Amino acid sequence: MKVAIMTGIGKMDFVQRPIPVQKSHEVLVKVEYVGICGSDLHYYEAGGIGKNRVKPPFVLGHESGGVVVEVGADVKTLKPGDRVALEPGIGCGHCEFCTTGRYHLCPDVIFFATPPIDGVFQEYVAHPASLCFKIPENMDTMEAALIEPLAVGFHAANRGEAHIGQTAVVFGSGCIGLVSMMALRAEGVSRVYVVDIMEKRLEKALELGATGVINAKKEDVLEAARKLTGGAGFDLAVETAGTEITTRQAIEVAKKGSNVVLVGYSATGEVTLPISLALDKELTFKTIFRYHHVYPMAIDAVSSGKVNLKGVVTNVFEFDDIQNAMDSSVHDKANIVKGVIRVSK
Repeated sequence: MKVAIMTGIGKMDFVQRPIPVQKSHEVLVKVEYVGICGSDLHYYEAGGIGKNRVKPPFVLGHESGGVVVEVGADVKTLKPGDRVALEPGIGCGHCEFCTTGRYHLCPDVIFFATPPIDGVFQEYVAHPASLCFKIPENMDTMEAALIEPLAVGFHAANRGEAHIGQTAVVFGSGCIGLVSMMALRAEGVSRVYVVDIMEKRLEKALELGATGVINAKKEDVLEAARKLTGGAGFDLAVETAGTEITTRQAIEVAKKGSNVVLVGYSATGEVTLPISLALDKELTFKTIFRYHHVYPMAIDAVSSGKVNLKGVVTNVFEFDDIQNAMDSSVHDKANIVKGVIRVSK
């Protein structure tokens, strides 16, 4: 099979590798689409994220959807021809976190495209059947690939205790900001506003269902928040941009006694925050790391029409064009909100 490998910072190439053989509890999936995630771009552009450093050759990509072609001897839930969304993290199954259902926090989790584990910029992958979720007939495998980032959005909404009647704000309108906004709307939040500095991304937020947007380059975010909430502040703030200024603004605009959900990673891993203000407001900070037990909810939201997941995609690249796909996604963030690789047809 053809496999795209990162050979160095900013460099992609192709190699041929054997098609994997599924174990008894696994299925072999022909990969059709893989989303380009921000983490892929960090690895590609900088060679690592925090302590996770890439040692080339390395396979990127963890947002995948495809078609089952073979099943292991013990698999009863899937059959060849089923179209599936692949949840990329495999817990050990034995630790405190796995046995209490929080497998995403497993210290030994194996996750696609997190060094040293290869990702799925390749034509076939073997994966546990329990982590391959069949999608209904009214969805396609591009949407299946995008269930992964949508799961992040739903986990953020769930952690924030989102519900009907609230007015919420999302900082950042990249892919994660957009899916967080759509997850909030799907869970009944009445009004969701999005803050960013890139006009095209704000236009995409409105297209996908945001109640309104705030362009932080053109408006005073705190003043706009006061006007939109009558001075009370937002019932829920979700920060996905990963910058110090937006995290500080989330604290500033949050209503007293409300939740602030931190999703975005900062470039340095550290931020300085107005903690005295957070104490005065008695804010509750929630952080998220990936997700757990969210794929069925996310698939249902797309299938039922509550989330226009395909609407997030701005660019579809062919597999053979992966060097350009990665370069363009790094250098044209103002226009490429979400890129997807079509691995096969």
